[in-house]
Amino acid sequence: MKIQIQKDILQKGIQTVSNIITTKNVLPILSNILIETSKNLIKLTTTDLDIAITVLLEGEIQEPGAITIPAKRFSDIIRELPEGEVVISAKKNNNVHIKLESCEFKLMGLPKEEFPNLPEFKDREVIAIEQLILKEMLQLTSFAVSHEETKYVLNGLLFELKKHQHKESFILRLVATDLRRLALIEKNLENIKTNKEVKIIVPFKTIQELQRNLKDSGAVSIVIGENQAYFEFENTIIITRLIEGEFPDYNRVIPPPQEKKIKIDRQQLLLALRRASLLATPDSLAVKLELTKNKLIISKITPDIGESREELSVEYNDKELIIGFNPNYLIDVLRNLSGAFVEVELIGPEKPAIIRTEEYVYLVSPMRLA
Repeated sequence: MKIQIQKDILQKGIQTVSNIITTKNVLPILSNILIETSKNLIKLTTTDLDIAITVLLEGEIQEPGAITIPAKRFSDIIRELPEGEVVISAKKNNNVHIKLESCEFKLMGLPKEEFPNLPEFKDREVIAIEQLILKEMLQLTSFAVSHEETKYVLNGLLFELKKHQHKESFILRLVATDLRRLALIEKNLENIKTNKEVKIIVPFKTIQELQRNLKDSGAVSIVIGENQAYFEFENTIIITRLIEGEFPDYNRVIPPPQEKKIKIDRQQLLLALRRASLLATPDSLAVKLELTKNKLIISKITPDIGESREELSVEYNDKELIIGFNPNYLIDVLRNLSGAFVEVELIGPEKPAIIRTEEYVYLVSPMRLA
């Protein structure tokens, strides 16, 4: 194999595929990048056996072939090279030569045959969605994914594709929950060329890579296999194992729209909660919200540390209410929402608060105040 490629293009490709490599790999090959030629493109691939990322790069292929190179060492070398055209060639005994002008490195690689085979997704139905739409959907739900290992089925994001009841279209719904809060968003998708409804759980690590790589234009193609999914957009392919198990019935915990609610400046509420959270500790998380007519008082008292109190103007004309929340759960949603104002539905001091729009629902459980 012998290829020639611009250093900056190669460096960007290496960065894209290197994010999933960890230092905990038991198999040495999983710390390597597979470099192979594919028609007139250069293909870089990494995997940790649960997720694989491939990028396709433009370059000159002088001799076709394939080799794997230690990712960390390869990345460090390419980053420090001067700008220009890098020539990479694989010799006998898996020796790899890296050359740019008068600078030359030699690295020991491993043969392609030791690299795990990736699943194929030929002749399967493709679901297409705009990258920007999927990116925004992930942004408004991914922060509610559980990271507790005992709740494995909640360590990912539910993707649900259903036929619309009244239109010739499909609804894509994404749901995340850690059982203390729940985020749900749905979008109506036109021109979906499939008759199959889908319900899969995509692991959080894959969600992170999608968020890191999705752009604001172009489409992403999604293909669902038996226990794996395939995402392709621009020059990037992500293949992931799916989480097996039954996602909780989220519909039964979402109450119907409530009349009792407040309307408040989103940025003011976000900043006030951030300030109150400065006094929170693992043993004293809850921030107190006191509602009276057109006024919200946010306060925090932490024994042996201190206290804070702040008043905000709101639109509210109902009974007085005192309720406690983990401030981080409200901060997470407020910083990801758009719009100048936010409406928060409140049922009672021991009932969840709900932020709801036409396509989005965020539900957060209250905390007991000391």
